[in-house]
Amino acid sequence: MDETVEDPPTSAVLLDHCHFSQVIFNSVEKFYVPGGDVTCYYTLTQHFIPRRKDWIGIFRVGWKTTREYYTFMWVTLPVDLNSNSAKQQEVQFKAYYLPKDDEYYQFCYVDQDGVVRGASIPFQFRPENEEDILVVTTQGEVEEIEQHNKELCKENQELKDSCVSLQKQNSDMQAELHKKEEDLETLKSTNKKLEQQVKAQKDCWETELLQLKEQNQKMATENEKLGVRVEQLQAQLSTQEKEIEKLVQGSQDKTEQLEHLKKEKSQLLLTLTQQREHQKKLEQTVEEMKQEETTAMKKQQELTGPRNKKTAVEEQLVQEVERLKAKVEAGKACFLEKYKECQRLHRQIRQLRAAALEVKQDQKSQQEPMGMGSQEPAVTVIG
Repeated sequence: MDETVEDPPTSAVLLDHCHFSQVIFNSVEKFYVPGGDVTCYYTLTQHFIPRRKDWIGIFRVGWKTTREYYTFMWVTLPVDLNSNSAKQQEVQFKAYYLPKDDEYYQFCYVDQDGVVRGASIPFQFRPENEEDILVVTTQGEVEEIEQHNKELCKENQELKDSCVSLQKQNSDMQAELHKKEEDLETLKSTNKKLEQQVKAQKDCWETELLQLKEQNQKMATENEKLGVRVEQLQAQLSTQEKEIEKLVQGSQDKTEQLEHLKKEKSQLLLTLTQQREHQKKLEQTVEEMKQEETTAMKKQQELTGPRNKKTAVEEQLVQEVERLKAKVEAGKACFLEKYKECQRLHRQIRQLRAAALEVKQDQKSQQEPMGMGSQEPAVTVIG
């Protein structure tokens, strides 16, 4: 539609936000003949300053935003804005880019911000007809035509005002409709999101419900197994309680047996001590007898030296020596018997130690399953 490649700056600003009085369009025809170029004349007001990206577009009557242009031309910036010639400007639209229908159009001056600064009266693109041919009339007819023209202009102005009011109402209604449509789209988007959330939540709940059902079934199965296991444990507990009672009774018997062994051990230790003291005395006696025997032997040797005759004293000494020898032999036999007795007592003491150790181990094994954690009684064995 435009001979330039670059699109003009536009905006979505509605009609009631535009300033139509800053640029005034002059010599706008009621219609333009198709197939010819169209020159647009316009005047810049005193306080309006044009910019490089300003443009003039042809819009179909009823437009709402500057994006609805049919074609456009860039404006030419004046060299000196203070001169009168600079205020009078024009642009030319080539016939090739003009509309081909007979709808009503108008020129609009749009600045580089996309805001309309001026608009022309409506016009059409159509060929001439007989009604447009100049007719010579009388003065009275001219006055009547002028009066009729004034009435038509007044009516046209009223229609224009009504059209502007209707356009404003239409713009307000379009804005409200646009807002409602945006609200509707927002509600639709929100509703869609909510539906997706509800669906996702429903799927999540169904998944959780299925998982809970599976967990409930597993727990029911485990509860049945636990019930059977509890019954087994109760039976085992009852059996263990009976065994513990037996063990406690056996522990009491073992304790009594241990006390008895302790007493017997004490008595054996006392007997052993006495035997050891008696053994020492016997050893001393044997030693004394050995000394006496040695002394007697020396005396016998002295007496049986050069002489061969035995006197009564010698006979007595020989008898004494024999008696001492017999006494020594008897002491040796007694000592051997006492030594055997001591060995027997040592064996009994070792057996008592082994029995006491076995009793302590039995008591410890009985206390550990019961979880009592009580300390074993100390048992001292004297070697």
